[in-house]
Amino acid sequence: MNKTAITSPELAPPAGPFSQAIEVGGFLYLSGQVGQDPATGKVVEGGIVAETERVFQNLSAVLKAAGKSFDNVARAGVYLTNLSDFGAMNGIYAKHFSQPFPARTTIGVAALPLGACVEIDLVVKA
Repeated sequence: MNKTAITSPELAPPAGPFSQAIEVGGFLYLSGQVGQDPATGKVVEGGIVAETERVFQNLSAVLKAAGKSFDNVARAGVYLTNLSDFGAMNGIYAKHFSQPFPARTTIGVAALPLGACVEIDLVVKA
């Protein structure tokens, strides 16, 4: 199996043994992104709206490095530490996709890296 790592120069390198994205078998798998500001390494302040906006900026940077866009997304995984943030997250999410929308799963979790309140990963047709 041939795997190709995709790395965006706009983001900080991953803080663990994983790639920002891997292309394999005709698909691109983007690792989850939190609302981490690449300049400071910290999650942006301002709550769910600010974090979700930053998540999409980070995802966009990885997609751009792969020559793709949100139009190519087949599936999204959303992880929230507070499911009452769903509506606010969904409002930002909706700005980045058009019909037919990607398939999506939203899961409530106890905690996320860096104390984030939202993380999103993507699967893209390569």
